[in-house]
Amino acid sequence: MAFKVLVRPSGREFSAEPTENILDAASRSGVGLPFGCKDGACGSCKARVLSGQIEQGWHAAPALSHEEHAAGLALLCCAQARSDLVVEVREVAGYGEFPARKMPCRITHLERAAPDVVIVTLQLPASERLQYQAGQFLEFTLGHGARRCYSIATAPHQEEPLSIHVRHMPGGVFTDALFGAAAKPIKERDILRLEGPLGTFFLRADSDRPIVLLASGTGYAPIKAIAETIFHLRLNHDDPLRGRKARSVALYWGARARRDLYMDELPARWAREQPNFRYVPVLSDALPEDAWSGRTGFVHQAVMQDLPDLSQHEVYACGAPAMVDAARRDFARLCGLPDDQFLADAFTSKADVVKD
Repeated sequence: MAFKVLVRPSGREFSAEPTENILDAASRSGVGLPFGCKDGACGSCKARVLSGQIEQGWHAAPALSHEEHAAGLALLCCAQARSDLVVEVREVAGYGEFPARKMPCRITHLERAAPDVVIVTLQLPASERLQYQAGQFLEFTLGHGARRCYSIATAPHQEEPLSIHVRHMPGGVFTDALFGAAAKPIKERDILRLEGPLGTFFLRADSDRPIVLLASGTGYAPIKAIAETIFHLRLNHDDPLRGRKARSVALYWGARARRDLYMDELPARWAREQPNFRYVPVLSDALPEDAWSGRTGFVHQAVMQDLPDLSQHEVYACGAPAMVDAARRDFARLCGLPDDQFLADAFTSKADVVKD
């Protein structure tokens, strides 16, 4: 017996079988709700249950605290309906414009951009073209049913192959093979299977709010695609807000040491060439050989120092879950950022998925 799920404030309604999670039920009905990892690890699909009963499945402890669960919040990617429901969650405009598809791809180039970062260039079949929004990700199917997700670093308008940025996670099935630490390495010309585009983290081009782009580590990949899309819209006069002053954009990229800012010269060039654009690199653990004279500390705190009032801004944040969670909390509590203006994609690994 299916249950009815009513979404507030949009008023959209869909049915959910008791054996499927609520997020999948919404997607099946064409209702776009926020999500990221779909593993109960990132917290992107968090919603408030206004009425009705659910069964909350396993999830990473930081994604949904005991206090949040007691206050009526739920993770829809791992919750099932046990009665008719009313849930409060922001519906994502534009979701589903490019339906996800499955296809093979070939690795054409592997570039070691940092000691623990590889840029992977992918070639699709000649008859295929993947349409996606800037910020979305791909899911790769590996052996034994394992699946791994990586953001697309290439802007949708660019006439060049897709690329992803992969950080080595020692012990990881995919990254050990990619970095030559597995019995069967992944190499150039290998074939992978992907599904995409996925995710509700993508550029909302119809806003006139100043933008803060916030990245840590390889969270820079989708932020790069978003920034290049903003510049493209400006250049080609395709911006929905054309005729107005170009939106200000500030990119804050946090890393441990200087070598981890593996594409630093690109945003530095944007800062010289693009109007109303600032680039602020921040190191949390600079090495003596870095001779670093720039900003240090936590990257989200650098944003707060420069922009103590975020009430009129829009933030796109991507990177480690700890950074994303801290930014979401502190920007709202201390800088007045509205909840619905914080758009995020937390990069989770299997180590982040701990049963609670």
